[in-house]
Amino acid sequence: MSNDTDLIKLYSSRILALAADIPHLGRLDAPDASVTRRSPLCGSSVTVDVQVANGRLAALGQDVKACALGQAAAAVTGAAAEGATLETVQRGRDQLKAMLKGKGGVPKAPFDGFEVLTPAVEYKNRHASILLSIEALAEAMAAAQQDA
Repeated sequence: MSNDTDLIKLYSSRILALAADIPHLGRLDAPDASVTRRSPLCGSSVTVDVQVANGRLAALGQDVKACALGQAAAAVTGAAAEGATLETVQRGRDQLKAMLKGKGGVPKAPFDGFEVLTPAVEYKNRHASILLSIEALAEAMAAAQQDA
């Protein structure tokens, strides 16, 4: 069972700082693909717009309406995804899922910034919100490459 100290760790100053400074915030004018993901449990949602060139993320836009944890995850995703391939994003997503389930360590670079969210492992009801941005990004990149 979690206590108040655990909750304070969960909403650390690092998480709150990330939540306040999300890169690539806003929508793209002419995306190759857009995906919206929503967490039914908490109502958080993220819309991701992408432009992909030569198999790499060329431009990213994020519309984030989420709790502090979802916002922090969107910040990590946005910073780490610049120039990434679909495979890199999918690997980061899968490693983040494993970390949250307690079945893996912190994702490898460039997604190692998710380390800040390790206190959320104990809070399963927060996992869906944390995964929104990277799942939407992977889905949008896959759609953009399929349509190319």
